[in-house]
Parts: sequence; C-alpha cells; structure tokens
Amino acid sequence: MSVWIGIDLGTQSVRAMAVSGDGQVVGTAGRPLTSHRDGPRHEQDPEQWWRELAAATREALRDVPPEQVAGVAVAATSGTILLTGPDGRALTPALMYDDRRADAGRANEAGARVWERLGYRRMQPNWALPKLLWLLQDAPAGARLAHQNDFVNRRLVGHEVATDLSNALKTGVDLIEERWPSEVLDSLDVPAEMLPEVVRPGTRLGVVCAAAAEETGIPAGTPVIAGTTDGCAAQLGAGATRVGSWNSVLGTTLVLKGVTKELIHDPLGVVYSHRAPDGSWLPGGASSTGAGVLSRDLPGRDLDALSAQAAARPGPPASVTYPLVSRGERFPFDAPGAEGFTLGNPADDVERYTAILLGAAFVERLCFDYLDLLGAPVDGEIILTGGATRSAYWTRLRADVLGRPVTLRENAEPALGMAVLAGGDPGRMIRTRAVVDPSGADFTEPYLRFVTELEGRGWLDPAAARHARERTAR
Repeated sequence: MSVWIGIDLGTQSVRAMAVSGDGQVVGTAGRPLTSHRDGPRHEQDPEQWWRELAAATREALRDVPPEQVAGVAVAATSGTILLTGPDGRALTPALMYDDRRADAGRANEAGARVWERLGYRRMQPNWALPKLLWLLQDAPAGARLAHQNDFVNRRLVGHEVATDLSNALKTGVDLIEERWPSEVLDSLDVPAEMLPEVVRPGTRLGVVCAAAAEETGIPAGTPVIAGTTDGCAAQLGAGATRVGSWNSVLGTTLVLKGVTKELIHDPLGVVYSHRAPDGSWLPGGASSTGAGVLSRDLPGRDLDALSAQAAARPGPPASVTYPLVSRGERFPFDAPGAEGFTLGNPADDVERYTAILLGAAFVERLCFDYLDLLGAPVDGEIILTGGATRSAYWTRLRADVLGRPVTLRENAEPALGMAVLAGGDPGRMIRTRAVVDPSGADFTEPYLRFVTELEGRGWLDPAAARHARERTAR
C-alpha cells in the first residue's frame, strides 16, 4: 500500500497528513506557528516553519512503514516571501501574505502590459513582487528569493529547488509563457540570478535527503513534488479539477476557485487565475463577506441551535444582510468603501442569523453570475467546503439560492490536495459525503432586490447587475 504525504504550511499552523491510495488518512498531525504583527507588518520566523513541519511529519508518520511512503508535496500561503543566502538559510524574516508595508506603484508601472495580459491588471501592495522590491533596498550580495514552500522544499532535498507557478504568480511570473518576465524585472533592478527556476505544480524537485529524513521522519529518497498555494491545494483536495467545476469555500470569508480551458480576463481585476498542473487555468476570487460576521454580530450564541430554530420556521427568511466582515469588498466587485447593511427588520436573533446566511448565499450566487459574464464555464459540479458546511440548514439554503445541487466531500483539506498532487489517484482518494439538492424554494425576488441595492449604492457595476438579472430570468 502506497502512502502520500501532504503538508499545509499555513499562517497559524502547519498540518501534515499521510493518505493511502484509497483515501484513508493513516496519520495526521499539526503544530502551531507564531506571527509577529504590528500595523501593516506581519512576519514569521522561517526556521519555525521547518521545526514545526518536522515535528508534524514525524508524528503523522509514526505508524506508517517507511517503505510505503511514495511522495510528499507542500502547500503554502500565497504571496509570502523572504530572502535567503546561497545555502538556503534565511537572511530576513518572512513577509507574510498580508504584510502591506510595500508599495505596488513601481511594479504596476513597469509591468502594466504583462499584468493586463495575465488577466489580473494590477498588483496589490501585499503581493510578493512589491514586497521583494521593498526587501531589495537592504539586500546583501548573493541574496535569493524564496517563497514559503521553497524554503522548506530546499531543506527537504538539500539543494536549490525550483519554485512553482502557483506561488510565483504574485511575484509576477508570466503564467502564459511559464517564465519570469525578464524585461519587467530588469527594469525594476531585480537581479536575474536571485530568482529560482519556475516549474508547474506537480513537477518532481528531487528527493528527501538524509539530513532532512533524520529530522522529519520522511524516508530518505522520497520524491519531493512542487506544490501550490493553499487555495489551489484546497481546490485539489475538494476535487474541483474538471473544466466548469467550482470549489466554493465559505468560512470566515468566501473564496471561489474553478477550472477553465482558457485564461479569463477581468476588466475589474477582481478575478485572477493560477495555472493548473495540466496547463489549464484556475480562476478565482475572494470576497470580504462570510461567516466571520456571525461571531461579530451574534457573539456567544449557539449557532447550531439557531440553525435548528431557523429550519423549524415556515417560509424563506424575510430579511437579508450583506455580511461584510470588514470595510471594503474584493469580489464579485471592487468597492473599498463598501459597508454591510440589512434589508428588512429582523425581529430576533433567529431572523438576524438567517439574514446573514441568506446574504452570504446571495453573494455566492452573484459571484457565479459575474464569472458567467466573464465567459467562465459555471455549469459543472459545485463543491462546497469550509466551516459553513457544518450547518445543514445553510447548505440547503445555498443550494436553493443557486438552484443547483451542491456536493460535500468527506475531507477537503489543503493537506489532502497536496497528498493527491504528490502522486495519489484523485478518483480514489477524494470521497463524496453527500449531494444536496435544492428544495425548490424561490429566491428570485429577494435576490434581485439585493442586486439592485448593491448597484444603487454604486458598488456593483451596472453591467454585472444587468447580467445577474438576465441570468435569473433564463
């Protein structure tokens, strides 16, 4: 029996999972990570990544015979970088995915044509290339760029490694030509010799060296496979890998990721695409709405009890809340000044609860309407993951609002996605827990009222609002 190791190197923890060919989790472990935050600053110690990764893999493999281990892949947070020396040791702290001390002006001026061609139009200050330019101001000679998983992959194999296209996206890699855009980076005075080679996710980088084997418990000689960002890893773990299929992750916020044959160009720049291991495209976007509003607006309440009470009440919710976790929206529209609101007058906590759930479902539907406007195929399987799937009431509500069956997986963790990428068979390793059909409830009128409100506030583009109405009328 072969076993593949998937590692999810996140913000708050690192998680290792050993998965057999039939999808059985035969070992798992996690270790916490510490962040250092101060205003726009968010740093971590790269050495802690390695220490805790090694501890997690040792525990996850405690009961796995060494001869069964067939491969390992690592996912990491998108846009997290540091500088290393030629020996792979950290020269700087890691600037995390949401560190905003850099300015994106120079990167956007120099790379405007390339970013336009790649579909995302512009970089944000927390993207990796602006942060790299910021680090270069004090960089010692010989410094090299490393993304979060590059740092640990180098330790695993014991020599320099290539980076993957997924993690290199926010550093400006040309995903169409699958190379660094030298003309842009030269104009920004980024030394070519500091950049790693670029490969597709799923490419073999080397094998676990003896020193790493001793620390991690991963057998020496185990193939090390180029991974992806955490979002793409979750998509792989959910099994959203066919053209037209989508993974909708609803937790604190809402994230959608799908599969297309062609690169999607978004005039608003709220949708951008990764490159899949097979060369197809993985478009997606992240909303600022989600379940995070529940803990803010209904602190200390028993959400399971609220779901049970909501399910016992007749008819659909009478009110709807735009559940913005923080000021400003990112997807399906770009509105830095957007704020949450409620249409209707919830009479009690149950109605306040259902208004939030309905609003999140409406945003999810609007995201699909916008993706359809851009020409993305949205007719495939919709797989729901994230904390919201623990509520059967919310899952049914989302199916009703979408008017589509939705699929729930037994396990859709990023670590599982990396185990699949390391060489496992997704057809056997990814298991379906349930398919939830819509009940037939009609949400057309409140959905269109919600769309009109967003448009009237000047946040939702009129063309997107019009398309949502047209698509609803089909």
